[in-house]
Amino acid sequence: MIYGVALLAVSMLIGILVGEVLGIVIGVSANVGGVGIAMVFLIGGRVLLERAGLMDEKMRFGVLFWAGIYIPIVVAMAATQNVVAAVTGGPLVIVTALVSILVSFATVAVLGRMAPEPQGILRDDDGAEILDDRSRKEGAR
Repeated sequence: MIYGVALLAVSMLIGILVGEVLGIVIGVSANVGGVGIAMVFLIGGRVLLERAGLMDEKMRFGVLFWAGIYIPIVVAMAATQNVVAAVTGGPLVIVTALVSILVSFATVAVLGRMAPEPQGILRDDDGAEILDDRSRKEGAR
């Protein structure tokens, strides 16, 4: 039994809905980034469930499994889209691409700030200490 399917399904439904609405708002008769948006919801849902203490080890493994298998699906779906037809759409395509890149960068920054700080000394596979930026800055003083 693989856990996390409900979270994946809800994420996918919300992502597809938001992608369809985005398509309507910008005047394109297509889903705009729905699968990618669903991935963001899957990651965000996992973080929220972990913080609330509602994710056990089996569910964590299931969600990580679906997140890992999801990326090749996104790549395959993107490869099947008609890029030539999209580019002939004019400057709106370029503006939409730039906005989606900026939103992606902002989302990664927000998710990175939500991650907990590592505790203790980080070590590599050989047992040597790994210094992070804070250690280097403090040592330079």
